[in-house]
Amino acid sequence: MSEITLTLIGKPGCHLCEDAEAVVATVVESLPELPIQVEELSIEDDKDLFDSYWDQIPVLLINGKVHNYWRIDPERLTKALKELS
Repeated sequence: MSEITLTLIGKPGCHLCEDAEAVVATVVESLPELPIQVEELSIEDDKDLFDSYWDQIPVLLINGKVHNYWRIDPERLTKALKELS
């Protein structure tokens, strides 16, 4: 099974980003059998990310593809991750 990479794109001080971090952490913890790597990126540190996502944060990518933005649904994320296993 290949490693799954979750990339959470946001910025400091964003309450929706903090909510998304909590959802991602909870879902990842609930799936210990899956090899999931989580990375967090800030639009403030990368002009390309800013230009692409400034009006959609938080944005969650699964293996580089947009899964969701604004609010991350834990059931939808869990289902998507299980489908990759």
